[in-house]
Amino acid sequence: MPILAQEPDIFPDSLLDQPAASLDDSWFAMYTLARQEKELMRKLRPMQIAHYGPMIQQRKRSPQGRIRTSYVPLFTGYVFVRGDEVARHNAVSTGCISRCLPVTEHEELIDDLRRIRQLVLTGAEVQPEPKPLVGRMAMVKNGAMKGLKGTITKTLSQHRLTVFVNFMQQGASVIVDEADVELL
Repeated sequence: MPILAQEPDIFPDSLLDQPAASLDDSWFAMYTLARQEKELMRKLRPMQIAHYGPMIQQRKRSPQGRIRTSYVPLFTGYVFVRGDEVARHNAVSTGCISRCLPVTEHEELIDDLRRIRQLVLTGAEVQPEPKPLVGRMAMVKNGAMKGLKGTITKTLSQHRLTVFVNFMQQGASVIVDEADVELL
């Protein structure tokens, strides 16, 4: 049983489906105050400000032995916001933001966030990767992650596919079957 029900981590649902070239608004990486990512997204939704803050499921055992499920940010402290200067000002005015970083490479960020979203939506156990890993570029050729490109590494006899957000130099990884991966 989750501590709290899962909340939407993207608004609107079609935010990342729109072609990057057609977007007139700017993108910002909002660095939040400690543990304020969900609160920021709760405040942005009623203001109709487009945002994405990937959330992953985390399961831990309580001291009594029960398994507790919670939903935590994949990128601790970050929520990506799309909008004009008014939207940026309104987001900063929520009181949840420490810094607002403008994104200059919109297309690259949108592509990276699409891949992260595809990885999260597969339902596989996604793990944050706070620093870049050395590995080979690969593409998944079968299954729910078909077409997903990232860096493949091997640790403890497991193959992990890592997808990075270049803007932040952070990523997310998931265990994949070696037979489903093709090296590029």
